[in-house]
Amino acid sequence: MELKPVRWVGRSREDVRTFPQDARRIIGKEILRVQLGFDPTDWRPMPAVGIGAREIRVHAGNEYRVLYIASFTEAIYVLHAFVKKTQAAPKHHIDLARQRLRLLKEARGLR
Repeated sequence: MELKPVRWVGRSREDVRTFPQDARRIIGKEILRVQLGFDPTDWRPMPAVGIGAREIRVHAGNEYRVLYIASFTEAIYVLHAFVKKTQAAPKHHIDLARQRLRLLKEARGLR
């Protein structure tokens, strides 16, 4: 089985690299599951970001979130990653992921 490539949008890769090693290790395993065509072990849809957007939830001391979209055939796009410090995801994180998805779609000639 061929792995679907991962493309990091904006600073998402740099953001993940600031997380502690245990959180990064879990995120890597979860992204590998997505590359293999499986769902992450803990995720939820993120319609506020866009159709097909999902959130990987990582519990490793703090709460870490990775927002991505895997519905494009050519790659999995990691839109944003952040440390979650409140009950609800802060609006600026959702807005940033939504903006990155919009730019990605525009670059691909989609609406």
